[in-house]
Amino acid sequence: MRVPLSILDLAPIARGQSASDSFANSVALAQRAEEFGYLRVWYAEHHNMASIASSATSVLIAHIGAHTQTIRLGAGGVMLPNHAPLLIAEQFGTLAAMYPGRIDLGLGRAPGSDQNTMYALRRDPRSADTFPEDVLELQGYLTGNTRVPGVDAVPGKGSDVPLYILGSSLFGAQLAAALGLPYAFASHFAPAALEAALAVYRREFRPSEQLGKPYAIAGVNVIAADTESTARELLQGIRRVRAISLYGRGQRGQNTENLTDEQADQLLAAGLGDQVDQMLTYAAVGTPAQVSDYLDNFIRHTEADEVIVAHQAPNIEGRLRSVTLLAEAMQAVPA
Repeated sequence: MRVPLSILDLAPIARGQSASDSFANSVALAQRAEEFGYLRVWYAEHHNMASIASSATSVLIAHIGAHTQTIRLGAGGVMLPNHAPLLIAEQFGTLAAMYPGRIDLGLGRAPGSDQNTMYALRRDPRSADTFPEDVLELQGYLTGNTRVPGVDAVPGKGSDVPLYILGSSLFGAQLAAALGLPYAFASHFAPAALEAALAVYRREFRPSEQLGKPYAIAGVNVIAADTESTARELLQGIRRVRAISLYGRGQRGQNTENLTDEQADQLLAAGLGDQVDQMLTYAAVGTPAQVSDYLDNFIRHTEADEVIVAHQAPNIEGRLRSVTLLAEAMQAVPA
């Protein structure tokens, strides 16, 4: 069963590398995705995370756009309660003017980090409560139907940048359905409510000017390699990275980036392994044939209209190889 394949690039900063290295890797990844026919690449807003470089999402998208030609680029997503809707409309209106027909805007309501970072962002803890109204205000700016008298987004007005609602719970599914917007479920790291959320979204969907019928995107982790043993080794590397990241969030002020593989394995064995594996519930790991079979079953199970994959190898060489092998495997299978 064939559906479009897209990529969520977490813009990871590998051990011993810099944000500059991460951005160069993201360019290479987007170029490879474009070459092999992926529909889009999205970047997610995170803050105060030493291993993720995509905090300034719109700036990163502009950089990638300058180094690609046709592939769609977007946010997966912007955490709208961190921002004024007008500012996001201006940013993505600017991107749409630079790269016409290539820009998407996925929206989430989470802070993208912890409570202290929320304070540093000057985010009102109650700002998530107005997320539905903020989405509509943003949509008004982008469609040229402003909801704030006398205020337009320049650039942005009339750009009609398509909006997507992101989520990992029933709230996002219900909102996307009520507004008639595409819905992307973050099953690549928060898998628990995937089936229930998709069912609610499809059942409650109301057509809109942007979208006539439900359009559901589901996230999957992918590590495709030439051999199953190589893929499993790469998976263990990702498990270590995740364990160190989770441990580090509870050790603010302490340097946890230089923990050894042996120490990471100890963290996994001490209990973090269960948490990491739960986050990786939906993970296609193995040879191209194994990964392709997994995704075909995932698509049949979820009836997703599009799959967005997070290529999770801990180094850029592994991610680029995974991008290539997955595309070749999926294209080789009859629709």
